[in-house]
Amino acid sequence: MDLRWVDASGLTTHSVAELSELRQRDSGFVWLDVPVWSVDAERLLSEEFGFHPMAIAAARDRNHIPRIHVYADHVFLVIHAPEIGKQGHVHYLELDQFIGRDFLVTVHGPLNPVVPLEVALQETRQVIGRIEAGRLHPTSPFALTYAIVSTIVRRESALVAELARQVGLLEQRVMAAVDDDPQKFLTALFTARHELLTIHTMASQGGEIYRRAIILGRRFTTKDSITLMKDLLDQYQRVTHISQSQLGFLTGVTEFYRARTDTKMTIAAERLAVIAAVTLPVTALSSVLGMNVIVNDHTRWPALAVLLLAMLTLSLILLRWAKRQGWW
Repeated sequence: MDLRWVDASGLTTHSVAELSELRQRDSGFVWLDVPVWSVDAERLLSEEFGFHPMAIAAARDRNHIPRIHVYADHVFLVIHAPEIGKQGHVHYLELDQFIGRDFLVTVHGPLNPVVPLEVALQETRQVIGRIEAGRLHPTSPFALTYAIVSTIVRRESALVAELARQVGLLEQRVMAAVDDDPQKFLTALFTARHELLTIHTMASQGGEIYRRAIILGRRFTTKDSITLMKDLLDQYQRVTHISQSQLGFLTGVTEFYRARTDTKMTIAAERLAVIAAVTLPVTALSSVLGMNVIVNDHTRWPALAVLLLAMLTLSLILLRWAKRQGWW
């Protein structure tokens, strides 16, 4: 666990043993960051802060959707950040927040074993770096969580921008009619769609959580805090709308590619139908009459000539009929 004191002078690091003393101060606020859940963390949140057992359980366990609980002196929020893994799988990086008037507790939710801890901590570390560099001066826990969540939303926006670049390259290949393996190309299209859809879902749900936080937060937060949460809602809505429009564009590219592929298959099926229509009667005729024209000891040449002429005539008639049907 990492304990920090944030005030007008910046940010200082302290041991967890100093938590009670720090909470007695009135010139700043406490920031407790829990990278990995532990028994000590659970005891601290329960005994020192007095958080509700249900909120502590939610911080300990994995949450598959965002959530919000408002209490008398603080609000509990669960949001997610995306991390694209192998084969298009998008990991949900959970961040739980207990936000009060004089404290902020951030808990990084359970991680998939394949995701490094550094990936989950990148937003909080970026904010720490900005504070230490003097570029950020949070004056309240809500201002600090605003900086952290804004960093998460920027990550989502950057991922949407990167996926838009990939979709543009896929669209170029579709319009240029590049002869790709259809299965691999469709996999690439649907992988991009899945990644965009996941980010869109995260942004949409995150926006709904902050929409609710704005309504409920008026009980104990300041006007400035409400303004910050409204801005977070606007950021989430922007990512939601951009990702939705990009999903629409990708759907159009995918439908165009599939329509062209289906058309090719239809044309191929029509040509196979022509081949079958031409060869089947000829095959039937030759099967029935061939054994009666060509025998083991000799060939009946006049009858064979008549048979070949009949087969040729029948093939030409069938080809002409197929042409009139528009099959080729």
